Amino acid sequence: MRRRLQNYGPPLLLIAPSVVLVGVFVYGLIAVNVNTSLTDRHSRAPADGYVGLDNYKALFSDEDFQHALGNLLMYTLAFLVGALFFGFLWAWLLERGARGEGVFRTIYLFPMAVSFIASGVVWRWLLNSAEGERASGINRLLESTGLGFLQNSWWSDENWGILALTLPAIWQLSGYVMALFLAGFRGVPEELREAARVDGVTEWQLYRHVIFPQLSPVALSAIIIVGHMSLKVFDLVMAIAGQTNYTTQVPATQMWIEFTRGDYALSAAIGTVLLLIVAVLIVPYLVYTYRQERNR
Repeated sequence: MRRRLQNYGPPLLLIAPSVVLVGVFVYGLIAVNVNTSLTDRHSRAPADGYVGLDNYKALFSDEDFQHALGNLLMYTLAFLVGALFFGFLWAWLLERGARGEGVFRTIYLFPMAVSFIASGVVWRWLLNSAEGERASGINRLLESTGLGFLQNSWWSDENWGILALTLPAIWQLSGYVMALFLAGFRGVPEELREAARVDGVTEWQLYRHVIFPQLSPVALSAIIIVGHMSLKVFDLVMAIAGQTNYTTQVPATQMWIEFTRGDYALSAAIGTVLLLIVAVLIVPYLVYTYRQERNR
C-alpha cells in the first residue's frame, strides 16, 4: 500500500485540482442545466416542480425552433464544404511549391487571429445595405463586382439568408483547415513519393493513390473541428444579424432570447439539445481515435 501511494499519490495530487474544477464547472453545470430543463421554471421565480420531457416536446413542436434547426443544418453544411474546399485547395497549391509560401501562409492564417465579434461587425457592413452611409462605398463595390446579391436577396430571404453568414465563417476558418492539410501533406514520407515515381506513376496518380489516402485522418479531424464550431455558432450571428433577426436565427441565439426573457427551463432545454447534437459528432470521433491509438 505504501509503495502504491508513493507511485500514484503525487500524480493524483497534481491532477486533482483540474479534475475537481472540471467536475464542478463542466459536468456539474451540465447536470444543473439538464435538471432545469426538466422543471417548470418559465419565469425568474423558483421552479414549482418537474414536468419531465414536456419542455422538449414543446420545443420540437415550436416553428421557431424548427426554423432555427434548419438554419443550423444549412449553415453547418455550407461552412464545412466551403472551409474544407478552400483550405484543401490552398494547402495543395502551397504544397506544390508556390513562391512566397511564407507570405501566403501568413495571409491565409491571419483571419484566425481576428475574433468572430470583430470580423462580424465588418461583415455586417458588407452584408447589410441598411447600415447607412458608412456602408455605401462597400455596397457600390459589391455591385460593381457582381456581388450585390449579398446585400439583398440572401440577406432578406427567410429560407436562405443564413447562407450569407457562412461567408465570413469560411473566410475566417479556411486558413486553419489549410494549416491542417498542409501539415498532412508535409507528413507524407518522401520515400513514398520517390518509390511511386520510380514505378512510373503520373503526378495525378501519385496524389490520388499515395498522398490523398494519407490525408484521411487530417480530413476527419478538420470535419470534426469545423463541424463542432459551426454547431455552436453564436457570436458571429449576434455580431452580424443580432438576436431578433428571424432570418438568421439559430438554436444558440434562441436559447439566449429565452434566457433573457426569464424562461430558464426552455433555455436549458435548448442548451441540452445543442449538447446532444455536438456529442453525436464528437463522441464517435473520440471512440475512433481511442481505438486507433490502442491498435498502435
